[in-house]
Amino acid sequence: MLKHRLSGGVAAAAVLSLLAMAPARAQIHIGVAGPITGSNAAFGTQLKEGAEQAVADINAHGGVLGKKLILDIGDDACDPKQAVSVANDLAGRGVAFVDGHFCSSSSIPASKVYTEEGILEISPASTNPDYTDKGSWNTFRVCGRDDQQGKVAGEFIAKHFKGKNVAILNDNSAYGKGLADQTKKYLNAAGMKEVMDAAYVPGERDYSALVSRMKEAHIDVIYIGGYQTESGYIIRQAREQGLNATLVGGDALVTNEFWQITGKTGEGTLMTFPPDPRKRPAAAAVVKEFDAKKIDPEGYVLYTYAAIQIWAEAAKKAGSITPKKVAAELKSGGPWKSVLGPIGFDKKGDITKADYVFYVWHDGNYHEM
Repeated sequence: MLKHRLSGGVAAAAVLSLLAMAPARAQIHIGVAGPITGSNAAFGTQLKEGAEQAVADINAHGGVLGKKLILDIGDDACDPKQAVSVANDLAGRGVAFVDGHFCSSSSIPASKVYTEEGILEISPASTNPDYTDKGSWNTFRVCGRDDQQGKVAGEFIAKHFKGKNVAILNDNSAYGKGLADQTKKYLNAAGMKEVMDAAYVPGERDYSALVSRMKEAHIDVIYIGGYQTESGYIIRQAREQGLNATLVGGDALVTNEFWQITGKTGEGTLMTFPPDPRKRPAAAAVVKEFDAKKIDPEGYVLYTYAAIQIWAEAAKKAGSITPKKVAAELKSGGPWKSVLGPIGFDKKGDITKADYVFYVWHDGNYHEM
């Protein structure tokens, strides 16, 4: 009798265990990773908002392969070492896919962890060519590359600022230096030589010495390969010293935080970014959802949304969330419908069509030129 009771107790425990596991099996964990804190937290917010809305919309339509998505958020603060820790943490949580990271200096080292752990990564914003050039089967991005962005910037400066004194600055990050080097390459190829080429230390607030050097060199155009915070301080301090040079930057200036730092000193700043995703027909319905929440889907919000949207569609077509099967589907299928419009991937995981244009900051807002 005692033996029968013990046997029944074990069976009951086993049933309870299976019931407890059932909800987990009915869920798919995915991750979003970026600078939730730190000097680039404005972009971390963009990634978080885009990912949360994508997950909510997909779950409202039945999830992926009949399972609900659960979003795990990782904060790398755009720090390479922290990005590796985040990648390991997300791997430990059993995520099938990571939407991230934001900074190239985070995406590149994190991708090595994801490769080892067999996890698919789609970055919404990392533009350094090395991310995919030296990547593996699992590295994708829904944005363009620095060599594409730098070509547009370098040729634009050579054409519109011919005969002017140009300074090229960078913050020595994978993104900043990579973008500055590509811009310099195409500027030089167009027959124009920079007067000054220098690096600055990110995270500082006083760049007056650097500004003084540019003033002495009679700089007319300041190209910065770096992020919005330092770019904002540099142009603000340039104006304070009476240096009226035009600031030109990349996609890292696509955040309202830039104007919050510069105020009116940011007037006339130029930057490269693809055509405004908020104005694309494919994004209209989703933009309305953000508007209802009083969220401006600026910058990389919709890029983050698109990464999850495309992954979900590829998983459905593959009939599996197995990362290698989804990766193969991403490269062989498509173009994939997304809020950014149709997107296809080449064998390296880069998008097959990138289109950078110029924007100008005016009266607290940025507008496509």
